[in-house]
Parts: sequence; C-alpha cells; structure tokens
Amino acid sequence: MSTDTPDAPADDTPSRAELAARVDELADALAEATDDDDTKKMSIIATKGTLDMAYPPLILASTAAAFGYEVTVFHTFWGLDILHEEQSKNLKLSSVGNPNMPVPNAVAALPGMDRVTTKMMERKIEDNDTASIEELLETSLDMGVEFQACQMTIDLMDYDENDFYDGVTTGVGAATALQDMADADIQLLV
Repeated sequence: MSTDTPDAPADDTPSRAELAARVDELADALAEATDDDDTKKMSIIATKGTLDMAYPPLILASTAAAFGYEVTVFHTFWGLDILHEEQSKNLKLSSVGNPNMPVPNAVAALPGMDRVTTKMMERKIEDNDTASIEELLETSLDMGVEFQACQMTIDLMDYDENDFYDGVTTGVGAATALQDMADADIQLLV
C-alpha cells in the first residue's frame, strides 16, 4: 500500500494572488452588508387623537428621521384620526382632567369648554408659528417615516382607506407592529 497521493493538477489550484483577491472581495461584501445594519430604528405606537397628543409622535418621528433613524409610527384607536385627512383637521383638546389647563375641572366640564380650549391652543400654535398636523405629516412622509394605520381600527371605526393621507400604509395588524417594535432600537407608546 502506497502512502503517495497523486498531485492535483496545477490548473485547478488558485494562486495566492487569486485567493487574496477573493478574500478582499468577500471582506468588501461583508462590510457593505453590515453598513446597512448601522441604521437605528424607532417604533412609535400612537393611540390618542386629541390635538395635544397628535404632536408628540409626529415631532419625535420627524426628528428621529432627520437624525437618520428608520421610523415607523403605528396608529391605532383614536390615534388613527391623526392620519385621517378630514379628522386630523378637527382634532380637539380635552380640558377635563388635563392638569395643565388653566381651567378648573368644574369649569372645564361646562358645555363648549373643549371648543374654547381647542381654539386657545390653535391660536397659540399659530402665534408660535408651529407646524400644523398636516405639515408635520407631509414632512415626515417626505423624510421616509412610515405611518401605519391599524386595520382592526379602520374596520372598527368604519373608515375608508382612501380617507387617509397619501403615503399612509393601511392593512397593518398588531403582529406587524409587534415585530417592528422587536426590531427597533427605540420603542415608544404615545
């Protein structure tokens, strides 16, 4: 029995230079693949649709997008009104139970007080030259923020999917929102 092994043909063996080139090629491909993983992700759940609660998810989303975050905002229940073109123009401010309102609860409960406090806030927003809900939505969409409308809430509120701002993703369920939160670096419930 011989311990000699036949030599492989020289044509099949890559040279050191070819191996080095292949290693460099693979290293570049790996670097490109991991560069994409450096993007930070933020996931926001918006559940409230009052005027004062529409601003926080929109401001946080647009600011995070400006810093390069990949942002998703899942709107459910009353938060869905923020994405609805008509409803978003008529968001109200509740004066009852709001500790920062300059109105005692006994007065805040009077008929028409929500209208008064909403007008006061709208005037403050205008006087301060603060962006409107529509402007913040459009800016965020232009920056790549994904606004998702909860399908169960769309069905529950009997909304038509065509009534939402252009660019809003409809047909999204809780499972998708949970997966998005699991993949995010920052998760917020507003």
